[in-house]
Amino acid sequence: MLTTRRRAIGTLGSGLLLSTAHGQNTNAPETVAGIPVNYDEARVGTYTLPDPLTLANGQPVRDAQTWYRKRRPETVHLFEENQFGRSPGRPPGMSFDVFEKGTPALDGTAIRRQVTIYFSKDKTGPKVDLLLYLPAGTHKPVPLLLNIRFSANSTAVDDSGIKPGEIWGRDRKKIPAPKSSHFPKLNVAPFLARGIGIATAYYGDIEPDFDGELVYGVRSLYLKPGETAFALDEWGAIAAWAWGLSRIMDYFETDASVDPKRVAVLGVSRLGKTVLWAGAHDTRFALVIASCSGEGGAALSRRNYGETIKHLTAPSRFAYQFCANYRKYADHVNQLPVDGHMLIALMAPRPVLLQTGDTDRWSDPKGEFLAAAAAGPVYHFLGKQGLDTDKMPAAGQPILHDIGYYMHSGGHGTIPSDWDQFLKFMNLHLKTA
Repeated sequence: MLTTRRRAIGTLGSGLLLSTAHGQNTNAPETVAGIPVNYDEARVGTYTLPDPLTLANGQPVRDAQTWYRKRRPETVHLFEENQFGRSPGRPPGMSFDVFEKGTPALDGTAIRRQVTIYFSKDKTGPKVDLLLYLPAGTHKPVPLLLNIRFSANSTAVDDSGIKPGEIWGRDRKKIPAPKSSHFPKLNVAPFLARGIGIATAYYGDIEPDFDGELVYGVRSLYLKPGETAFALDEWGAIAAWAWGLSRIMDYFETDASVDPKRVAVLGVSRLGKTVLWAGAHDTRFALVIASCSGEGGAALSRRNYGETIKHLTAPSRFAYQFCANYRKYADHVNQLPVDGHMLIALMAPRPVLLQTGDTDRWSDPKGEFLAAAAAGPVYHFLGKQGLDTDKMPAAGQPILHDIGYYMHSGGHGTIPSDWDQFLKFMNLHLKTA
């Protein structure tokens, strides 16, 4: 078992909200859903982390074969059973409609492609629209960054040729997406210049982000007649969004312009949790960039700091994003058989970058750093490089090893300089142009 002492790292100021992630407040609230929030390092005591390199039967993992054949599947199952829930595989009735095969765009620097992925034979049911930009003039498959976003594709890029999108309205019905969004635009140009494609999709196309959404999203396709809820260990909304990312990867494997062995995936906040689970569950993703994933993502749940499982699973908040079993650990976090370091370790040996903000106390940037450090032994065991330090770097000082960590000066979400680090991380690990 891994034992960690929670040491003070100094006072972190209240957060500046950046790239707002669907209403999650990061300005260091003192109480959420009637539950107190701790921001005092002196009050978090000590904790013991489950050892990612010890099998459930207590035996150590002695070789890579045992990791891949036993411990890794065992760990995935523990996350399915206790946090995210079990999800199905590729649906037999899925189809791809490439309704725009390749149009010059963005002043001739890109080729735009648009695809609708239907999740069942019934094309009136759930589907996701995919927007894809490929570097112009490239005649071989390219690496690609897939960004799952909180806004419709039509507001992601300044491009009048994008299909008008829809978003979920307050009355739980799809409405036309507004012409503008408070979420920042995708800066496509630097990636295209390095020979990297960029794709994006709206998470609400896959599954809505509100309680009681079962009848609207992809999970509705798997409800049996008369069912109104899933079993305690079956998928929540985060697993549904991750499942949708895997279906997008299914499409990439059919697109001759995309190198499916070099697809990275990026998400912010709850979508940071989503991409971590997508990468852990589906090893086809070559690289994961998780922004401010916090509790339920990269941060250590055993740290009573910022948001906790109890906050996440409070009835008025986000219990629907996880399997029902997760609620059992709201007051018993030390009984949870997994933690954030094990979620990161499931990416090994593939690269993973955690991006945070130094004033985002709610998401616990130190907890993410400690989780990344605790995942290091698995990376080393598989011949890769962990953080290789127990000293948390200052804001603006990236660590871009196979496990990467980068903290900007500011709050929750991403700022333009973060994208410079994303591009650098992809260049280092995916051998881009």
